[in-house]
Amino acid sequence: MRPRRLKNEINVVPYIDVMLVLLVIFMVTAPMVPPAAINLPSVGKASPPPVAPLEIIIKADEGLMMRDRALGGAEVSVGRKQLAAMLRDLQKKNPDQAVVIAGDKSVKYEVVLGVMDELQRAQVQKIGLLVQPAQ
Repeated sequence: MRPRRLKNEINVVPYIDVMLVLLVIFMVTAPMVPPAAINLPSVGKASPPPVAPLEIIIKADEGLMMRDRALGGAEVSVGRKQLAAMLRDLQKKNPDQAVVIAGDKSVKYEVVLGVMDELQRAQVQKIGLLVQPAQ
């Protein structure tokens, strides 16, 4: 009789079958699990809410208006040369306040970039574009 030789192989087929069964079980049960509700702790003093951004409005005739929602939202007509000086004064009071540009959709892209360039020259750190979501 011949002596038996040992095989040095691992048969992974049963492990794959088990993993596929577990995967199917998790896929079926995952939608049935309700999402967890988070109960936030309360503190005596919280960080202040972020400041409403300044809005630079570019009208269809390329005129500029500035709106500060933190001060009631009144619109003030402003020229390009006055814009940088006004923003520097407002940024001195609150350097974390962002500035958003709301351009009319009929305004050329070049005009919006010109205003953005003016803001960057005035050392405004946080600049964004205001858009209306599609419906």
